[in-house]
Amino acid sequence: MEVWVTNLQHKVSIETGFIREVVASALRLEGYAQPPEVSVALVDDAYIQVLNREYRGVDQPTDVLAFPMETVEGVRSEPALGDIVISLERARAQAREFKHPIRREVALLAVHGLLHLMGYEDDTEAGASLMWSKQKLLLDKILGAAFRDSR
Repeated sequence: MEVWVTNLQHKVSIETGFIREVVASALRLEGYAQPPEVSVALVDDAYIQVLNREYRGVDQPTDVLAFPMETVEGVRSEPALGDIVISLERARAQAREFKHPIRREVALLAVHGLLHLMGYEDDTEAGASLMWSKQKLLLDKILGAAFRDSR
C-alpha cells in the first residue's frame, strides 16, 4: 500500500515527497501499521473549481477536497482509503494570509483531507472543533514546534 502524490499543475512549486511523508506519518500516528492507499492530486484553482462545482454544487475554487473510497453498499473499501485534491494556488494564498510557509499550509490541507477520508466531518461546530483539534495534534507531531501557529 502506498501514498501517491501527483502534481497536475505548474503554477506553484512543492516537493511531492514532503506531502507523501506528511500523509504517511499521519496514517502511522492514527494507528495504520500498514497504510492504506491514498492518492493526493495537486491542482490549480481552475481544476478544483470544476470538481467543487460537480461534486458539491459550489462554483468557486476551494483549498482541499476529499473523496473517500466506498463500496456500493456504502462500506469503506480496503485497502484504498480515497483521494485528496489540493489547490496549490489556494494553499499559497492562505500561507501568505496566515504568514506561514506554504509547506505548512499544504501539510495542513493534506492532513485535513486525510481526516475527511477517515470519517471526520467539519459541517457542525462540534465536528469542526474535534477535527481541528485532531489536525493540530497531528501537525504538531509531524512538523514539530517550528511550524506551530494559531490556525
